[in-house]
Amino acid sequence: MLTTLKLVLLSLCFQAVFASFAFNPRKYLKSIATCPAVHRAGTQQNSVEIRLSYVDIDLNPQNRKPSLIMVHGWPGLWSTWSNQIQEFWTDYRLIVPNIRGFGESTHPGGVRSSGTIPDIVGDLVCILQHASVSSAVCVGHDWGTQVCYEAARMRPDLFGAVLGAVIPYLPSAGDFVPMEHLVSFLPKLGYQLFFDKNTPEAIAELDKDVRRSIRATLRTVASPPPEEFLKSTASYLIGWDGVDVIPPVPFFTPEEEDYFVEQYSIQGFKYTLQFYMEENRRESWSFVQKQGNFSIFQPVLSILPKNDPVADWAVASKILHSPEFLPNLRTKFMDGAHWCHIEHPTQFNALMREWLEEVVHTKTAQHDEL
Repeated sequence: MLTTLKLVLLSLCFQAVFASFAFNPRKYLKSIATCPAVHRAGTQQNSVEIRLSYVDIDLNPQNRKPSLIMVHGWPGLWSTWSNQIQEFWTDYRLIVPNIRGFGESTHPGGVRSSGTIPDIVGDLVCILQHASVSSAVCVGHDWGTQVCYEAARMRPDLFGAVLGAVIPYLPSAGDFVPMEHLVSFLPKLGYQLFFDKNTPEAIAELDKDVRRSIRATLRTVASPPPEEFLKSTASYLIGWDGVDVIPPVPFFTPEEEDYFVEQYSIQGFKYTLQFYMEENRRESWSFVQKQGNFSIFQPVLSILPKNDPVADWAVASKILHSPEFLPNLRTKFMDGAHWCHIEHPTQFNALMREWLEEVVHTKTAQHDEL
């Protein structure tokens, strides 16, 4: 058994080593959770198993630290949390998965109807069970944010708080809204119609040149995409026509970009489009409607960027009445575009740390009083 002094010295050594190197996703070992899933094909439902990869960073297993599960969106990977991993790895246990259909994480098959938000919540629950984690703060970006909100709504016993980056809570309290209706007032959601209505063509376009697809999407305010990008309902990359070579991803090292390309070359983009399929969206909405509870009572921090080309999320939040369903909501605005947690990590991490310390302190104090 290591003494406390040895553990402290070991921790300091780890910090010195990690601080001396740029983030290298290949250095992190992956755990694999085998999880139950449902493959929906028409009216049939078949039970299958999928393999979900995740990084588990637990500096001192003997010392119970609060756990964070960090959930990426599209087209993300676990490694898009690089700046948060480097900031919080000594203070929290970090569980960082590739969600189903991304990288090495497999998919049950059937992109149109086998990737609902509740399905993915079930995957998170399985991963936490595999890691022997009894409770966690769910930290999400993009679609990962909506997964975290739904995780907290479905399993308040397991997900004690939510940090949602970029998009607000999308409650299912009202009628189902087809994507066509949303595109009418948010034209830069046009690409989502392309993904849903022309899925084989969308997959082929994205897979043809993975590096170009990644570079087209992961941009910053200082290195933005063309104005017409995302608006087309007939092509995803057409906004980049005329640009022979898209500049590298501004916030990646060459090694990180290469890793991204390698990961997306394993399965391609096929199953990652599950978020945009109307069948999955409708099934997710129907699931919540049947349960009938739409509010999330745990602490919530919503971090919204000021310059996301997709939408003005502050306005969208008001239209969606998101705050009405989040009684313990705190909203913060920050600089940056859609990838604000990578574009401005210092600002994002400061907001995250302040809130986490308050939430964790409150929960610890409440636990000590019991």
